Amino acid sequence: MSDSSPSRRTILALTLAAASWGVGTVISKRATAEIPPLALLSIQLAASLVALGLFMRWRRLPFRDPSSSPVVGRLGLLNPGLAYALSLLGLVHLSASLSVLLWAMEPVLILFLAGWLLRERIAARLVFLSLVAVTGMLLVIQQPDSSGSLLGVGLTLAGVACCAIYTVSARRWLGDADSTSQVLVAQQSHALALAGVLVGAAWLVSGAALPGAVSPVGWASAIGSGILYYGIAYWLYLSGLREVPASLAAVSFYLIPVFGMAAGFVLLGERLGPGQWLGAAIVLAAIFLILRRTDETATDPVDRSIRAQA
Repeated sequence: MSDSSPSRRTILALTLAAASWGVGTVISKRATAEIPPLALLSIQLAASLVALGLFMRWRRLPFRDPSSSPVVGRLGLLNPGLAYALSLLGLVHLSASLSVLLWAMEPVLILFLAGWLLRERIAARLVFLSLVAVTGMLLVIQQPDSSGSLLGVGLTLAGVACCAIYTVSARRWLGDADSTSQVLVAQQSHALALAGVLVGAAWLVSGAALPGAVSPVGWASAIGSGILYYGIAYWLYLSGLREVPASLAAVSFYLIPVFGMAAGFVLLGERLGPGQWLGAAIVLAAIFLILRRTDETATDPVDRSIRAQA
């Protein structure tokens, strides 16, 4: 399975990250009704950076860590910068349901990259349970109107690949950084710079990239979703990624549609079908079995003896 068993604190951090992404997606739906996608990305990243800056000032943390590699900060160009820009551009040519279906491939791709590039030990049981979790995700997000063009599929899959490469690369370089907050500020500063360039380019081409009159509710949705989706979620995810292999951290992504479904039910009054409830149960059961097996492996006396000799 993996070479380390996650602590309860790590599991909680990854679970809360998934919850923040799921709820943040629902909140951002309100903002997209008034703000163009690329402009919304810039607003969300700016809100996240302001919140992170206030937090670091309160904790009296420096904004830069001279001991960490600059590579880890530049990963922000990949994700959330390029990844979400590609996703937003792809969404123009896809139905929302097909976009979500394509993003369900991300944790599976991370499994493959973690085994290939990081030499993580990926057991057949983890692969099987991951596929079970994917099945549950498909039930959760089932929609009858999944459609889109080849261009939209290609752009979205490119965004998925950027996110998967980001997770594997971040796992490789995070150990050199003293503070997760400093890493996040560096990454999102790079992402905001890229988003600003894209907004400027889109405005020059079409003149429609900037928001017009935005209501107070629209601004609150954009700022709130930015803090939740990019600030809190990424901080929790990177904190958990420090402690466990990338292949295990990726398991938390299966929970994102579940939390998004629950938030839609509570906040938007969306009705849920029996298949969605069944899908949520399958996802939760698969993740429980993954974590239980990981814990059993870590506490097995023979496994501990092998590790001690390694």
